[in-house]
Amino acid sequence: MNNYNKYRVGYFPVGNEYMEWTKKDHIEKAPAWCSVDLRDGNQALIVPMTLAEKVEFFKYLVKIGFKEIEVGFPAASATEYHFLRKIIDEKIVPDDVTLQVLTQSRRHIIRKTFDAIKGAPKAVVHLYNSTSVAQREQVFKKSKEEIIKIATDGAELIKEYAEKAAETEGTEFTFEYSPESFTGTEMDFAAEICNAVIDIWQPTPERKVIINLPATVAMSMPHVYASQIEYMCKHLHNRENIIVSLHPHNDRGTAVADAELGILAGGDRIEGTLFGNGERTGNVDIVTVAMNMYSHGIDPGLDFSNMPECVEMYEKFTDIKVHPRQPYGGKLVFAAFSGSHQDAIAKGMKHYEESGKEHWDCPYLPVDPKDLGREYEADVIRINSQSGKGGVAYIMEKNFGYMIPQAMREELGYLVKDISDRKHKELVPSEVFDVFSKEYINVFDPIDITEAEFFRAADSKSTQGVKTKMKVTIKGRKYEFEADGNGHLDAISNGLRKAPYTFDYKFITYSENALSAESHSKAGAYVCIENEQGQQFWGVGTHEDIILASVNALVSAINRENKVDHFVE
Repeated sequence: MNNYNKYRVGYFPVGNEYMEWTKKDHIEKAPAWCSVDLRDGNQALIVPMTLAEKVEFFKYLVKIGFKEIEVGFPAASATEYHFLRKIIDEKIVPDDVTLQVLTQSRRHIIRKTFDAIKGAPKAVVHLYNSTSVAQREQVFKKSKEEIIKIATDGAELIKEYAEKAAETEGTEFTFEYSPESFTGTEMDFAAEICNAVIDIWQPTPERKVIINLPATVAMSMPHVYASQIEYMCKHLHNRENIIVSLHPHNDRGTAVADAELGILAGGDRIEGTLFGNGERTGNVDIVTVAMNMYSHGIDPGLDFSNMPECVEMYEKFTDIKVHPRQPYGGKLVFAAFSGSHQDAIAKGMKHYEESGKEHWDCPYLPVDPKDLGREYEADVIRINSQSGKGGVAYIMEKNFGYMIPQAMREELGYLVKDISDRKHKELVPSEVFDVFSKEYINVFDPIDITEAEFFRAADSKSTQGVKTKMKVTIKGRKYEFEADGNGHLDAISNGLRKAPYTFDYKFITYSENALSAESHSKAGAYVCIENEQGQQFWGVGTHEDIILASVNALVSAINRENKVDHFVE
């Protein structure tokens, strides 16, 4: 890429005196939100939404909490005009939701815009015209004075039509002005044209005016945009009655940063879309900005507690897939494949559940996935060849109730990782369980204890003295043994040693747990034995009776030892 010299800085930075915003380290309250999914987002689609889709999407935007929704450019599209009439005539718009419509500074367009919103209880009429150097010189070929006149003529017309409509229809109007291509405009000229419009509209505390400052094309690093916003906030007339709105586009991949720093610099309102849909690289992603605030303990005023539904609705209406790594909404944003990450997450979530902590601070998870309608089991710990022992143990406990002993986790982890590696695929929880079950649980070949009864040993004064009568099948041959022991597993071992086979092992550890909280649930038992060569073998047993579960675990461990030919006649 040798043509970099053809490019230059095309924006207009302001002085260091407009960097008061840098003294703030977080956003203290959510801005007002305006969804432009149905206008800016819709016009960016290869196939724009149908009337029915726009109505359904509008209802969804209302459901998740938007109080201002830009519904279209009704003078430019028959579909948008009819959509607006439908939601007004059929009273689909809730009383607390304000419709926003876009218009250029031309009488016939403004007239048709007011026809479209006739009967709406509340409406924002959004006037715009381009103000940048490039637009003035290349597109409109007009002077600054002529560009200002376009804006003021439109402002006068909107004021005129609004006064008439308010008298006849009772609509409560809010006026909005955008110096389109603000980021390529000289800041003193941007302030001049905005103030000319403000002076016509004469905002009051009861009837504020919105001045929208769009990064129509993102041209600078975010801190420059923020300082431009601070400059405008300090130079706008009647600032106390002005709502400063931000409309960042994502050409440089910094729309979220532009929005957040712009709020610190004085912005009161954000216009954007779900997941950043929009022309070129898109608009600011309202989901990300809102959830970033949520992660800092700020109520964003929007409800993303069912994020899977939000993704589903967005993909349905836009025919655009949400990237799996899209912040908060992507399918994999909470997924951990790394073994060390899985271990830290599993321990962190257990600590959060057991400690009763007020504030969330789980490693690697900036927010609790459950707050977004995501499940730990399906979304957080994912198993592939990069996974570790902690992740596999977490899956087994959370999904199936097996509390894998710490000493067993490494062996199980490597077993699962190896299978994932050989198959070149992620293993879902059911597949992980299948691996665990086939390798460890109730392994009854070649030894199968088909029946075992236990009694207190007649010569024992200890409550641990146990006698067993057992029926055993070994390599297809049936046996009956009786034996004593200082416990149930010791008695079983002593009985097996009466068979015409050599059993060389010693007990290393034993543990157990109920596989669910229900009183009739199965118990799980875990036994580790060690042979004379120092090799250890784990077995897992399940049964409604915990004693028989432990017997099954011992038998499973012995049978697993047999796989390496240490079980001989």
